[in-house]
Amino acid sequence: MSLKKEISKRRTFGIISHPDAGKTTLTEKLLLFGGAIQEAGAVKSNKIKKGATSDFMEIERQRGISVATSVLAFNYRDKKINILDTPGHKDFAEDTFRTLTAVDSVIVVIDVAKGVEEQTEKLVEVCRMRNIPMIVFINKLDREGKDAFDLLDEVEQKLGLTVTPLSFPIGMGYDFKGIYNIWEKNINLFSGDSRKNIEDTIAFDDITNPELDKIIGEKSASDLRDNLELVYEVYPDFEKQAYLEGKLQPVFFGSALNNFGVRELLDCFIDIAPNPRIKKAEEREVDPFEESFSGFVFKIHANMDPKHRDRLAFIKIVSGTFERNTPYLHVRQGKKMKFSSPNAFFAEKKEIVDISYAGDIVGLHDTGNFKIGDTLTSGEELHFKGIPSFSPEHFRYINNADPMKAKQLYKGIDQLMDEGVAQLFTLELNGRKVIGTVGALQYEVIQYRLEHEYGAKCTYENFPVHKACWVEPSDPKSEEFAEFKRVKQKFLAKDKHDQLVFLADSYFSIEMVKQKYPSVKLHFVSEYK
Repeated sequence: MSLKKEISKRRTFGIISHPDAGKTTLTEKLLLFGGAIQEAGAVKSNKIKKGATSDFMEIERQRGISVATSVLAFNYRDKKINILDTPGHKDFAEDTFRTLTAVDSVIVVIDVAKGVEEQTEKLVEVCRMRNIPMIVFINKLDREGKDAFDLLDEVEQKLGLTVTPLSFPIGMGYDFKGIYNIWEKNINLFSGDSRKNIEDTIAFDDITNPELDKIIGEKSASDLRDNLELVYEVYPDFEKQAYLEGKLQPVFFGSALNNFGVRELLDCFIDIAPNPRIKKAEEREVDPFEESFSGFVFKIHANMDPKHRDRLAFIKIVSGTFERNTPYLHVRQGKKMKFSSPNAFFAEKKEIVDISYAGDIVGLHDTGNFKIGDTLTSGEELHFKGIPSFSPEHFRYINNADPMKAKQLYKGIDQLMDEGVAQLFTLELNGRKVIGTVGALQYEVIQYRLEHEYGAKCTYENFPVHKACWVEPSDPKSEEFAEFKRVKQKFLAKDKHDQLVFLADSYFSIEMVKQKYPSVKLHFVSEYK
């Protein structure tokens, strides 16, 4: 099959939402329709009956939340679909922000009862900045929730989107009868039996047909006709080009837990979602259909398989094909590398692939060569932008709780920090190590993983820091910079990549440095060049 045809088959998207909106359940049901799994795992509060396929870390099974992005793939209607299921919890937002650099489109999941929540707003803002095409899925329709039109208004106002419903609910909660699929012009009847995989679907072009009253009852039929009339009057017609440019967002209603409305979402997604998109590098724009290979590391995960101490770098292929045992240029290190066992994913199942195409996600076994943001190419020097480290919001000293395991602790911290779950700062003054995270829950995850994956134990001590600022002197040899380093030496540290960082104890300290040392620039992001 030709390169062009293979790349055109790819659909790579992320699923984003606030925690508990049903993101992981939706991922499972999509896999179910794709025939990738036979039985879905019900993720209900913390009582996990059968672990959700995409939550493969032990701590996720215990907590019932996703703490790392999972990569899953399946085939459906002659398309190769790559899903990135992201953590919804705000303490793991940085992983999600990075993942959004690797997707070509997004499905936003919203809870019918809670509506638009804070974390969804932040994530959608990132998608809007990058003009990523979005489909909205309003979930949990079998529960009592907000009115459909109120929800559509909320999505428009809070998220700043322009929506057009492509399906509409018939009743809600206890009165939920089903969904009218505007996209396919048919009705899906809901039986409320979650064991049944797919509900009855009745083709229905003409909703004025009296037959409708017999199928769903007179009152429901009358309400549906009124609602659809309003939909056609108020909302714009769906235009594929506007959706692809990030200017129009189609909305679907359903219940992922009951498999309801998921097939409709998937069928429409297959028809309208974009192929792999052009990506900007610092040097030029890279087209996915180019012959030569390029890709970048957006995630690193240590110990995906606890039985084998493996560490995988996840690469999003931007252009061309990636072939096994072929030498590629690691741009930052300036050396050629080849990979004997590149992995493709399906949750816990990994398989070695000989060839992958633009749009695919490949896992490469890594002995410490990669860091997040690294580029691999057929030979051209390219640097893909937009995967910085942000200033953390929480800071703690990390102490070794078992002196006999110092080596294991050091190795564990080193590998976990490479994943980007948190950032490590080493104080210049005394060499003590400080861990900075976006959310406090990260400390629990680090402590748990150090103990269970590396056999090392740690304790934390509070370290009162307001912000980490990366330091950029206009002249590293100037007297002003030397004085800044002497006066602030207590607050200076090096990050994992040996960049100088000022750990400011207050907003006031940052302002004072700006005034007193104008030639020393402070940045809240590590990628400032």
